[in-house]
Amino acid sequence: GPPDGGWGWMIVAGCFLVTICTRAVTRCISIFFVEFQAYFGQDYARTAWIHSIVDCATMLCAPVGSLISNHVSCQVGIMLGGLLASTGLILSSFATALEHLYLSLGVLTGFGFALCYSPAIAMVGKYFNKRKALAYGIAMSGSGIGTFILAPVVQLLIEQFSWRGALLILGGFVLNLCVCGALMRPISLKEDHKTVPEFLEQDHVSETEKQDLKHMSVCSPLIKVWSRECLCYCSWKEYDFLLMPGFMVLAVSVLFMAYGCSPLFVYLVPYALSVGVSHHQAAFLMSILGVIDIIGNITFGWLTDRRCLKKHRYFCYLFAVGMDGLCCLFLPVLQNFPLLVPFSFTFGYFDGAYVTLIPVMTADVVGTSSLSSALGVVYFLHAIPYLVSPPVAGWLVDTTGSYTASFLLCGFSMIFSSTLLCFARLAKKIKRTHLRSLTSDTGMKQHMWTNGAIAYSVTSELDRKEVEFLAVDANSCSNR
Repeated sequence: GPPDGGWGWMIVAGCFLVTICTRAVTRCISIFFVEFQAYFGQDYARTAWIHSIVDCATMLCAPVGSLISNHVSCQVGIMLGGLLASTGLILSSFATALEHLYLSLGVLTGFGFALCYSPAIAMVGKYFNKRKALAYGIAMSGSGIGTFILAPVVQLLIEQFSWRGALLILGGFVLNLCVCGALMRPISLKEDHKTVPEFLEQDHVSETEKQDLKHMSVCSPLIKVWSRECLCYCSWKEYDFLLMPGFMVLAVSVLFMAYGCSPLFVYLVPYALSVGVSHHQAAFLMSILGVIDIIGNITFGWLTDRRCLKKHRYFCYLFAVGMDGLCCLFLPVLQNFPLLVPFSFTFGYFDGAYVTLIPVMTADVVGTSSLSSALGVVYFLHAIPYLVSPPVAGWLVDTTGSYTASFLLCGFSMIFSSTLLCFARLAKKIKRTHLRSLTSDTGMKQHMWTNGAIAYSVTSELDRKEVEFLAVDANSCSNR
């Protein structure tokens, strides 16, 4: 099983750095907005696309990151991502038009971040089991801590070296992703070895192919390419979780959750200004959100690892998403600074809380062996809402002349996400109790039929009925 410590804490440190270099740097790109607008003479909408493209590319290409880390290695994937992201930022410092920034800062840097993000997070899941939520809490807090530290630093760099110099320095800073990649020492768990032996049992595989596959080293999965059938089979095994009902429900709920949480980070400051809060206080609300986000990451991770709450992590996640939804619903009523401060505290805390639990929830649904691929898909599902929801919210503000409709839509979207998962869990419980009553009524929990040398033991489990064929010696049967 996973070591739950030791080198695992180095993996957490590496993942912490990865979230600083990817998510925190992405958030800090918004600090360049005013500079880009002034330099290129473009309106807010066209400049805002840069941030949307980076965010979207990071999430959209997440499955590519999972694929590279699964078939080559996690270390190679993250190092390659670091080089691409750094190249994108360095090229951006030479941009002469906004379109150049769409490509270099948006697509190239975003793609580089995608290769690093989901494989690094998946590695934490492979090294931890008992302390999984705490490990994720620390690793994911890089986003909040990074934003808190990097935002003033980036502002200072822009003042000292202009936006071009600041982008060049950020490009150098992002090269630290290569160091993070080097820390990601591979670990082989029992469940990772299941795919090849299962494949070897298939009838259509010839003896020579079986021998070749058995001699294959675990360290070089690229050799699998030599056997086309094996590659297709292994690729299917990697993504067979897509057909799991539990994962399908999680995927739909993630779409609604990502739609609801995204616009608030874009429109909290404009909304605060519109209700008469000063610029300084509006910026302070964003700072509170960032700092409390970190506290939410770590404390909620630690709390849900306690024995009393560990069984109820699913409902802790639902509660956190639902609370954020409620916060959004109440936001249009909060029309002054003293009322907006507690909102920032509450929303920030629960935002940090459920972000920590997303990988834990995914691991609980699909298991550790498919975690990298599943996280790639889950983060990929964030991409579309991230790209679509801020413009939709902006259109609602333009059309209705107030922020109420936008915030209500966000709130209901998150509450729907939470309710959907709640109903899915209730349906699963009802199904379990129904199966349990069926088995107890008919007294079919365990039957033994003895026929010569073979006994069939039919054991009914709650989730899946497994039929085991036990070869039992005829004498031992008669002795029983």
